[in-house]
Amino acid sequence: MDWGDRIGRRLKPRDLHIFMAVAEEGNMAKAAERLAISRPVVSKTIADLERTLGVPLFDRSPQGIEPTLYGRSLSKRSVAIFDELRQSVREIEFLADPSTGELRIGCTETMTAGLVATAIEALSQRHPQLHFRMELGDVATLRQYFLRERKCELIIARLLRPIEEPDFESEPLFYEQYIIVVGPGSKWLRRRKVALADLINEPWILSPVEIIPGAPFFEALQASKLAVPIPTIFGTSLTLRSKLLPGGPFVTIVPNSVMRFGSERLPFEPLPIKLPRPAHPVAITTLKNRTLSPIAQLFIECVRELSKPLSKRQ
Repeated sequence: MDWGDRIGRRLKPRDLHIFMAVAEEGNMAKAAERLAISRPVVSKTIADLERTLGVPLFDRSPQGIEPTLYGRSLSKRSVAIFDELRQSVREIEFLADPSTGELRIGCTETMTAGLVATAIEALSQRHPQLHFRMELGDVATLRQYFLRERKCELIIARLLRPIEEPDFESEPLFYEQYIIVVGPGSKWLRRRKVALADLINEPWILSPVEIIPGAPFFEALQASKLAVPIPTIFGTSLTLRSKLLPGGPFVTIVPNSVMRFGSERLPFEPLPIKLPRPAHPVAITTLKNRTLSPIAQLFIECVRELSKPLSKRQ
């Protein structure tokens, strides 16, 4: 196709905006209602787009419409186009007033309790008008849905494996050490020496990622020839752990970054049991070739600075 004659002069951002609404709604009437325009305008816009591009963008059926192979390709690129436009507007706003703006961050719950919360606190003190939008989830969901679909600018989480996807870029920060902790009233704090074997029959709070092969806790159990304990509570919630540990006999595992940055808010006491270093680091992950907003760059610089003491220990 001749971009200058056939595409560049005819394709308008408004057309793509209408196309995206139709693709998301799967119905022209609903798209028209959402955009507060008439159904004929939507129908004509899609027909003009298909005529300009020379391919069908939607398959029609009594149940509704869905993008064709060509439509899916245009939708994917349109998301990137509008994201870049949004980033440009935010950058202009930031350059006009560096103290305002919004950053969308994806991270795991343990990162929010320590490193990320501390970075947000530091930036908020310097720039009180900044806004932060958090997206929480497991690493796979954060990468595949929130980052790839441009619902956040960056994610901070421990990598479960090396990033192989060509559209991702990862910057390692530090290798997270994991610590076995109890509540402040635990009997184990009165012991001079505590071994992992001593705790094997205690009521554990564990998550799935802590007992898979390769996880530090799993490797420590293997090295001591111990079986994985059957957890009393099986779940990922850090809030649940912080609620149960102070008044009960529970034993659990938390990242060192949580202890370093969140110890004043969380009732955890470490036990002197060393776990192996994990195979993969905590990292900042972004999309390759995506223009990061100035606020994202500020945040990344802050996280790098906060991470230095943890990286020096390794």
